[in-house]
Amino acid sequence: MDPYGLRRVVTPRGVLPQRAEVVDPALPLGEDELSISVDALNVDAASFRQIEAASGGDPGHIAEEVLRIVGARGKLHNPVTGSGGMLVGRVRAVGPAHPAAGSLRPGERIATLVSLSLTPLRIDRIRGVRPEAERVDCEGEAILFATGLWARLPADLPEALALAALDVCGAPALAARHLAPGQRVLVLGAGKSGALVAAQARASLGRSGALVLADRAAAALDALAGLGADARLELDATDPLAGLVAAERAGGPFDVVVNCTSLPGTEMASLLAVRERGTVIFFSMATSFTAAALGAEGVGKDATLLIGNGYVPGHAELALGLIRGNPALRAYFEARFGRAGA
Repeated sequence: MDPYGLRRVVTPRGVLPQRAEVVDPALPLGEDELSISVDALNVDAASFRQIEAASGGDPGHIAEEVLRIVGARGKLHNPVTGSGGMLVGRVRAVGPAHPAAGSLRPGERIATLVSLSLTPLRIDRIRGVRPEAERVDCEGEAILFATGLWARLPADLPEALALAALDVCGAPALAARHLAPGQRVLVLGAGKSGALVAAQARASLGRSGALVLADRAAAALDALAGLGADARLELDATDPLAGLVAAERAGGPFDVVVNCTSLPGTEMASLLAVRERGTVIFFSMATSFTAAALGAEGVGKDATLLIGNGYVPGHAELALGLIRGNPALRAYFEARFGRAGA
């Protein structure tokens, strides 16, 4: 048995697949592995934007870069951002010793809930690239280890919508643990993870406290207008001093700051916006631990810094439940993702 996929690591030997430079997706299916016929990749926002920028925004060049990374590494593990994303497809085969051997059947549609940066992957063909959804439609095969998390795609939600929500479902679930009525909460980044966190924050705060949404794009904030925020900020989170001034004008410092941006260099804006002994939750894959830890020390900020790892028990159900129960949130996801891949 090989629950962590060590046998598929090519280089360097002895490390786990996520740390590996190269993994082998071509080995025969192990008894405790799951094979998936891939339909689409939902690329991590930080990774997609980096690839998009390096490719000049051309979808064809984006596809070429995705193929190059996967061909070289045996997984979609962006060497610049270190992140990947997740995928959707149909079960091809289930090893007899896999934990889902008794519950999954070939042909069922599932989404993986572990990063593509550790998932052995072969791409045979890319059918299209959808920059607005950070999605790559493709054909290929992926391998999920015994420890790899997955979720059946719900029948009551559009597939692309569910995929987008499941991609970041750890964000609202972890935020829910640290949010309570009466708090002042700042959410940096008005993308899909920011939308889910904002919806969860409003539910956790109830009618008390304050919820402030921030993004550098007014259009992104406009798209989340129905989520019940008490205020909105147009700010560039890579400019910490300007962010501090804006946060103070919006009622800061805040008890909790949730960083859902997709750009590097936003650690200090988060730290300056949080109160002493407050909490900063980093969900951005562009977060630098060094910048966050040394930055807090450098400005003398005593705050709890949390790195969201993407997994909280029940996270998939929580995220999908938020969409089902919040019409404004569902409308946002339908407008942005609901038609992609339909």
